[in-house]
Amino acid sequence: MTKQLKNLIHGRETYIADFGQNFVMKRPLPTFGPDACQAWLKKQYNTKQAIDEIYNIGNPRYNIPRMLFIKDDEFQLLEERAPGQHLTADFYKTLLPRQKYEIIDGIAAFLVDMNELKPVEDINNHQISLELKFKRLTDFIDNKMPIWFTDDEIKYASSICDNISSFEYETHYAWSHCDLNSGNVLYDSDTNKLSFIDFAEAKYSFIYRDIFSPLQIELGIYKNVYNAYYKMHNKQKYSMPSPSNEILRNIMKYRLIFVLLRRIIKAADDMHVNTKSDKGRENNANKANFIREQLAAIKNIERQSAR
Repeated sequence: MTKQLKNLIHGRETYIADFGQNFVMKRPLPTFGPDACQAWLKKQYNTKQAIDEIYNIGNPRYNIPRMLFIKDDEFQLLEERAPGQHLTADFYKTLLPRQKYEIIDGIAAFLVDMNELKPVEDINNHQISLELKFKRLTDFIDNKMPIWFTDDEIKYASSICDNISSFEYETHYAWSHCDLNSGNVLYDSDTNKLSFIDFAEAKYSFIYRDIFSPLQIELGIYKNVYNAYYKMHNKQKYSMPSPSNEILRNIMKYRLIFVLLRRIIKAADDMHVNTKSDKGRENNANKANFIREQLAAIKNIERQSAR
């Protein structure tokens, strides 16, 4: 089996290698001990079950690469390769209007199918700030921002925290992919095939997590996807607010802000107060500029939602 392996790469838990033209082989990292390997194996079986369930729906609007088999004794698995390119914003811009429509339709169809694979739960209140590493964000504002940012910038960041910390909304919990980003969605412009991969995080989650995921936000299609989802979903099973609903507009606003705040937290964690090297100072300056860009994007979202 290993004779055909090439282009070895790895993620947080898994080595991934080409296995011929149409397949990839995966293994746990060699640093894993016996217990970690068994946990990895269990996770792959759970992932395979999630893949099989959505694959068996057989919706022609999208493709689900299958996990073909798992070898317990060797801690190996073989998967079909998803055709095409990762669906990044730059790639999306090069596509034809017809292809963009097919992508929006395919994402919405996939989300509806995922959410309706298992019973959709009753409505519950959800506090969006609980999804954030909120203390890391407030610590950054209190301790690091004064070093690189103006008083007005700090005041604005604090107001964002206050607003999102108090925002709650009603939502259904439904079966979800939970990791929709450009790394896990591919599009083949030759065959117009949209593929979804990496179901390791699939679980019950609040329904807007996937609808307003980083993927749709990066591509700028979150409104279009929601409109399509709203038309497709089974209204007899669960209700969703219409696209013009004021509550939905607030949910959309704070879901977008949430994604940008996560970027700010990640950048802030990489800023080092006591660095003495030129490289460290340059890194801090770059991260500060990046955070300013995210704050400007949040301000733009707030302006648009107020119209």
